[in-house]
Amino acid sequence: MKRVLLCTDGSAYSQVCCQYAAWLAGRVPCEFEVLYVTDLRQFEVPVIADLSGSLGVQPYQAVLSKLQELEAEKARLVLKDAERLLADVPGVATARFAHRTGFLVDCFHEYEQTADLVMLGKRGENANFATGHLGSTMERVVRASHQPCFVTSRSFQPIERVLLAYDGGRSCRKALQYLVESPAFRGVELHVVIVAARAGEEAALASLREAETTLVAAGQQPICQMLHGVVEDEIAAYVAARGINCLIMGAYGHSRIRQFVIGSTTTAMIRQCRVPVLLFR
Repeated sequence: MKRVLLCTDGSAYSQVCCQYAAWLAGRVPCEFEVLYVTDLRQFEVPVIADLSGSLGVQPYQAVLSKLQELEAEKARLVLKDAERLLADVPGVATARFAHRTGFLVDCFHEYEQTADLVMLGKRGENANFATGHLGSTMERVVRASHQPCFVTSRSFQPIERVLLAYDGGRSCRKALQYLVESPAFRGVELHVVIVAARAGEEAALASLREAETTLVAAGQQPICQMLHGVVEDEIAAYVAARGINCLIMGAYGHSRIRQFVIGSTTTAMIRQCRVPVLLFR
């Protein structure tokens, strides 16, 4: 993960995302592409459209032009702030900055083609108006992305304890291989947990032992445990009880239908765990 696409909107969550990007660069030298996308809808909302009727066409065009100028200035300040946060980080090889107008979920594919990782905040500018809800843009980006996604939390803390929520599936195997190969989390306290149904304990235990064997062979000393119950509840409780700083897991199941089921395990995990979540497809 040496090429990182960092999506920002200037919110408090985005600033924390930049802090985690700096932490990552301190572990693995990275090239960053910082992307800010002006949401096209702010120029199309009814209150703006109504101005054309109340003000007349020419004054409306002047107002719209002023709004666009203000948004361009905001984009400049947002990207400048991201540049400031990354400027003094030794591991940042290069950083490029881009501003687009449209919708992030439509724009980011062009940029993620050359990235190994996508980083974005769990929520965005409207976080204070919708407490308890995940950012809809974040969910759409994570579901649509072809790359691993690092979804950051509201506040920054150095990552010292990592939890891999393992189920033996393909996406979790990718996460396991990343932990074996990448220096990003080397030297941190590593936990591996699998949540099993009573009827599937034997298969779950075999998967857990396989993960442990792989990590031990790579020189790591994982703390492994099998739990029982509802997956998201058990993992969230483990994260809180053990002081986990980062959760690593597979994303959104494997079927096309399940990817769009609201309330999926992935969404519930991101909502309940107040730590960054690194998701593998």
